[in-house]
Amino acid sequence: MPRPPDPAKRRDLLDGVRAYVLRNGLAGLSLRPLARALGTSDRMLLYYFGTKERMVAEALGGYERRPLTRVRELLESVGPPTDPAALRRFLEELWRRFGDPDIRASLPLYLELMSASVLDRGRYGPVMRDIVTAWTDLLTSVFRDLGMTEGRARTQATLLVGAGFGLLATPLADGHWDRADQAFHALLDSLEPGWHTTA
Repeated sequence: MPRPPDPAKRRDLLDGVRAYVLRNGLAGLSLRPLARALGTSDRMLLYYFGTKERMVAEALGGYERRPLTRVRELLESVGPPTDPAALRRFLEELWRRFGDPDIRASLPLYLELMSASVLDRGRYGPVMRDIVTAWTDLLTSVFRDLGMTEGRARTQATLLVGAGFGLLATPLADGHWDRADQAFHALLDSLEPGWHTTA
């Protein structure tokens, strides 16, 4: 009877895969160079994960939730915003956290992942869909707690998630993080007056 996969070894491999793709990206990702970098074999990677795509999705699945986890911890520690000014402060803090060096270093990979999910949804699509859904659900609950209807809360959340992803992706091309920062605050300037009418 074959020995079952070692959970500790599996976690170590996932950590190695995550570090490798953050450093090298997804384009042209091949199992043999990856396995060599991890000190293992391509057969061993397939033994633990089945397919390259499943391995990458699992390796990134926990990492991409780190910003979301931090924001949930922030909400738990200070409570949900109870008025538009508090909501604005919360969103500004959320945006500031995306400037953390470890988060910003991972953004090129997630732009690549987004592109891959559009071109071939069966390979990486679920990871990107899960990211968008989780952020939209979280912000929907924040707007709902402010007193908005479910529909309006979800619309506001969808707008912020879509605009936020765009403002995080654009500076990867032009390098103008200061402009993205100004644009995000301008977006809040345009939205905040509407938050005073929560119905």
